[in-house]
Amino acid sequence: MHSFWLFFPAASLWAATVVPLSIYAALSGYGWPPGLIGAGHGHELIFGFALALIAGYTLGPQPRRALVLLFGLWLAARLAWLLAPETLFAQSLSPAFALLLAWYVVPRFQAAKKWRNKIAGPLILVLCLMALIYFLTETGLPLPDTRRLLQTTILGLLLLMTFMGGRIIAPAVAGTLEKRGIPLEARVQPHIEGALLVVLPIAMALMLFSATEQLAGALLLAASALVVTRIVRWKLWHCSNRPDLLVLALGYLWLAIGSAFAGTHLLTERPVLPALHLIVVGALGTLSGSVMLRLAWQRARRTFPPAWQVTAIAILVAAATISRYLAGAMPYSQPELLWLSSGCWALTFAGVAGQVMALYPLAQKPGTARHSHRK
Repeated sequence: MHSFWLFFPAASLWAATVVPLSIYAALSGYGWPPGLIGAGHGHELIFGFALALIAGYTLGPQPRRALVLLFGLWLAARLAWLLAPETLFAQSLSPAFALLLAWYVVPRFQAAKKWRNKIAGPLILVLCLMALIYFLTETGLPLPDTRRLLQTTILGLLLLMTFMGGRIIAPAVAGTLEKRGIPLEARVQPHIEGALLVVLPIAMALMLFSATEQLAGALLLAASALVVTRIVRWKLWHCSNRPDLLVLALGYLWLAIGSAFAGTHLLTERPVLPALHLIVVGALGTLSGSVMLRLAWQRARRTFPPAWQVTAIAILVAAATISRYLAGAMPYSQPELLWLSSGCWALTFAGVAGQVMALYPLAQKPGTARHSHRK
């Protein structure tokens, strides 16, 4: 069984549940569920949702025993954190899942010869280790606080999405343009990719300390310019017949927007959290929703997702992103914007989960995909 049929719906349903529940926990006065109070929803979006996405995308086909172990550990970690985040049991399960995921995934990327092709493994390893470091911050060790650690991890997600998003979009654009007789010389664009793989890790390291976060801001502005340059060189204006590809590119553009806003906030000493939501909500939401639908439709029907589905993702995630940014650094003072943002986000990922689950039976029927491809 391919891992994404299990992890993608689970990740989507978790994303659709966690965000509204976190707002309810803060605004209801009941403080339930306790795992989503304060930075808890950030913990779950990164170490729950994002790591499940990585598992689904990178594990590939796995024996049933391995999938049961990985998924069972992920689910146990989510429920334990949701209900009893202060316990050692709950705090240890997320790093346990992250380290086990790294054990399975990281070696898959080591066969490549060029350093840029090998980098995905170390990037995933760093994100998995962040779950362990988050756990260690609770032990009293002299480490950055959990808030700063989560902000740094978001930059790690930015780096991973920049790398893997480019590796998905570039060949898809090139193939589309070749069918139309339009040459595309700028595909992966190794010099820009290499520059991003240098600039963003340095920004992550600088983000760990308040004394150097303005330097991190300057590097984020540089990264934004590099991402925009890369997008322009892909000649996406020739891909009007591929709305799924354009929405993927929009998710990639959210990376540039988020980098630029985060860099500006850091340089002007404004709270960076609203700007980081442009990355976590805008980029991660658009890219992950698009990729999940793309893989499911290709496996089940050998075709691209319908235009209305990817367009819905683009619109709903954009509404969620903008409303969350406008809610500012004190978001609970503007509950209407928060509920609007969480509602659009939840609707997006509930829809993605439903679509992936609906396509799964079709992918299991012999000959269905081949027949669809011939049509």
